Amino acid sequence: MIATHYLACFFAGAFAANVVPHFVNGIAGDPFPTPFANPPGKGLSSPTVNVAWSLVNMLIAFFLFRSAHLSMDEPVSLAVFFAGIAALSLPLSKRFQHKHAR
Repeated sequence: MIATHYLACFFAGAFAANVVPHFVNGIAGDPFPTPFANPPGKGLSSPTVNVAWSLVNMLIAFFLFRSAHLSMDEPVSLAVFFAGIAALSLPLSKRFQHKHAR
């Protein structure tokens, strides 16, 4: 694999990780922060905005995943994909742990 494939693997993982909280909160009917909230990333967006944002993230992750030529036979590319998931999800878990405390 070439370097751009690894970069696409990493960001595919990051965008895939971002799908989960927005989709889950959106379909549960709960508000959750998005970049479109006021203030961005801190205010709460409607469940509909969260579902829409999760679908955009899913589409981006899908195209990055395909362009990365990710293969189950290549453990390095899988490790990079999961590193992208971890790189986004771990810091954001700390960032949003107090989202309801105002």
